[in-house]
Amino acid sequence: MKSLSPIEMRHVEKHKFSLVLLFYLFGVVRSQVSPGVCRYPLGMSGGQIQDEDISASSQWSESTAARYGRLDFEEGDGAWCPEIIVEPDSLKEFLQIDLRSLHFITLVGTQGRHAGGIGNEFAQMYKIKYSRDGSRWISWRNRQGRQVIEGNRNAYDIVLKDLEPPIIARFVRFMPMTDHSMNVCMRVELYGCEWLDGLVSYNAPAGQHMTFEGLQVHLNDSVYDGAMGYSMTEGLGQLTDGMAGLDDFTLSHVYSVWPGYDYVGWSNESLPDDYVEIMFEFDRIRNFTTMKVHCNNMFTRSVKMFRQVVCYFRSESDWEPTPVTFSPVMDDVNPSARFVIVSLHNHMASAIKCQYYFADTWMMFSEITFQSDTAMYNTTLAPPDTDPPTSTQPDDDPTHKVDDSNTRILIGCLVAIIFILVAIIVIILWRQVWQKMLEKSETFPYNNNSSSNHSSSSSEQESNSTYERIFPLGADYQEPSRLLRKLPEFSQVMEEADGTSTAPKSPPVSMQEGVPHYAEADIVNLQGVTGSNTYAAPAVTMDLLSGKDVAVEEFPRKLLTFKEKLGEGQFGEVHLCEVEGMQEFMNEDFSFDTNPNMPVLVAVKMLRADANKNARNDFLKEIKIMSRLKDPNIVHLLGVCVCCDPLCMITEYMENGDLNQFLSRHEPEGQVAPLSTAPTIRYNNLHYMVTQIASGMKYLSSLNFVHRDLATRNCLVGKNYTIKIADFGMSRNLYSGDYYRIQGRAVLPIRWMSWESILLGKFTTASDVWAFGVTLWETLTLCKEQPYSQLSDEQVIENTGEFFRDQKRQIYLPQPAICPDPIYKLMLSCWQRNAKERPSFQNIYHTLLECQV
Repeated sequence: MKSLSPIEMRHVEKHKFSLVLLFYLFGVVRSQVSPGVCRYPLGMSGGQIQDEDISASSQWSESTAARYGRLDFEEGDGAWCPEIIVEPDSLKEFLQIDLRSLHFITLVGTQGRHAGGIGNEFAQMYKIKYSRDGSRWISWRNRQGRQVIEGNRNAYDIVLKDLEPPIIARFVRFMPMTDHSMNVCMRVELYGCEWLDGLVSYNAPAGQHMTFEGLQVHLNDSVYDGAMGYSMTEGLGQLTDGMAGLDDFTLSHVYSVWPGYDYVGWSNESLPDDYVEIMFEFDRIRNFTTMKVHCNNMFTRSVKMFRQVVCYFRSESDWEPTPVTFSPVMDDVNPSARFVIVSLHNHMASAIKCQYYFADTWMMFSEITFQSDTAMYNTTLAPPDTDPPTSTQPDDDPTHKVDDSNTRILIGCLVAIIFILVAIIVIILWRQVWQKMLEKSETFPYNNNSSSNHSSSSSEQESNSTYERIFPLGADYQEPSRLLRKLPEFSQVMEEADGTSTAPKSPPVSMQEGVPHYAEADIVNLQGVTGSNTYAAPAVTMDLLSGKDVAVEEFPRKLLTFKEKLGEGQFGEVHLCEVEGMQEFMNEDFSFDTNPNMPVLVAVKMLRADANKNARNDFLKEIKIMSRLKDPNIVHLLGVCVCCDPLCMITEYMENGDLNQFLSRHEPEGQVAPLSTAPTIRYNNLHYMVTQIASGMKYLSSLNFVHRDLATRNCLVGKNYTIKIADFGMSRNLYSGDYYRIQGRAVLPIRWMSWESILLGKFTTASDVWAFGVTLWETLTLCKEQPYSQLSDEQVIENTGEFFRDQKRQIYLPQPAICPDPIYKLMLSCWQRNAKERPSFQNIYHTLLECQV
């Protein structure tokens, strides 16, 4: 698949962020669902899904009932197990989950029955069936039509599988399969988010085929889950899969599919009425504000967006006689695909029928989404549904619709009063449980997946946090060197770096420029307990520091009270512990921001007693190095337990978790809907936090330390927006999608890395400056999306090639909506092609102080 051109990508980014800004200004409009972000655990492991909502076809015993089929739990006998042995190709047994409302499901996780080493049952394969109403069941199939999903190979590892395409369902069934007769047991989790559109089906003419310059372009809806014939009825498909098509409709986001895959398209020559009629059915009567239609506009190939749309509304049994009509401004200059936003003027309806009129021979859609609120009524109400509403407002079935505008205004005022009262109640309850919330706030296990020998169990470990998103790594990623060798201008540079070139060698461009750097051979990496490395530094600096005595006292391990396990890795584990009297063991220059008489939460890295000699030496060296890092914005080493096994290292634990998750739960102050329950954050608080990050990096750079993984996931948040830099991000399964896995070699955060780090393996303070620019961008977008979210990993690496070529075609991250021009100018300076032209952290720090508001 070809990557998007820089011009196309700039248009997509610009268009996208203008829409984001528009949605901030009009808070009642909800944004389109994104499969890349909609990846939250839905509650099997976290307990939000109740036992009564988990059922099964059968159970082997009461202790292996359906309710024990929760991922990463060991209750009962450790899993759900069906009553009988599963035979090959048998689909009689299933584990069923009722989500109580429609959800957009993007990912599933499975696990066998381990039971502390006693159990060894798992499902080698499985299928998924789903339903939106509990009566019609649909078999999931991937984009190539395959239904069977590869499952587990042992009883303890968690295996995460992307659902491509995602499914929209309330009920989901896992149906275990095997290639021979065997006992199976399963533990499962679903990941996604609530389906706020409320759309349960769309009916439309079947997509058609196009012949273009000898190329067969298939514009059918290949993943539609309803009835297919001359028309499509009672199903959902590509128009609701969250994936907008590319500008060139002959290309696709998905590999190994046919031209035209992303779009559903029709020709006006086959539709005599000169329009395409699509009917949308919803779960209940809703108050519709807008409709977004993603259209192709390659007018050079006789494809244009619609010239007019006429929408009819049905709230009960009859269609309203007066439709909504909208005519977009036609564009014969820019061939880029785009979302056309149609205002629906707050019409109440449970069904919408839209007629899209042709502007040229062909019309192609890849995505149609709706923004709505649940309809409100003041008449006698029918009994409420058993389903929870998909909106945050009250939702009841009507006997008839209210048309009087004054009555609507009165109802709106009453609803506002109700919301204010509910908010007051929530605040009172929140204050009562605040202490409990602190004790269970987000945690941050250490890195656990950079070692090539690391078992998959730790790299795919699941966390219970309801706020976490899961980004699993696929098995089809290429090594960057393989990808780059496809680009002729990189071949010589990469061969020289590998020592395989037979041509006369000349230094790579950036090495000729004389930029100082620490290549992999020049830096020392400490192997941590989770199989990761800590900060990198020149060998001389590392040796000087590690030669000093440990500046941290031995801490009595009996005073550590275990709370929960945060993570584990190849050489050890990380625990959350509670300590009383910790202040007595600390140096005078360090104090906790808590009552001295109150227990303190700490993170404890514990080396396994059976760790090899190299791991033990690295652990002791890490203690010595970390004991020398003393800065207010660097995570502090508090104490050690090294007099006997297991060796332990005690570090600060920041109560608000990492900056990425902290910000993603907030909204910018003044840019959210008045009734939004999301907490807000002021710009000057964001500015204060990035200034602290710059200060901490200024300290590290003064020691010639190179972090190599600076990002919001590696910045921890304490009280009053205090920030401390750490290196825990790689460990969390939540952030595995931020790392590009090279088979048998390394795991790289390529979206934060400078071009020279990716292409030439050069890690310097200047490359940390590049990563700081990306971290600054993350912070000012409140971590609502991944950097370069529109680009695949391969396209990100291709973009670094544009920096190498320096032909002004490289793609930069766009200016965030709340970012002042001077700060965006600072970001761009961090991404200078020439590393010597990037600012130092001292300059960055002073610039941020000068720009403080």
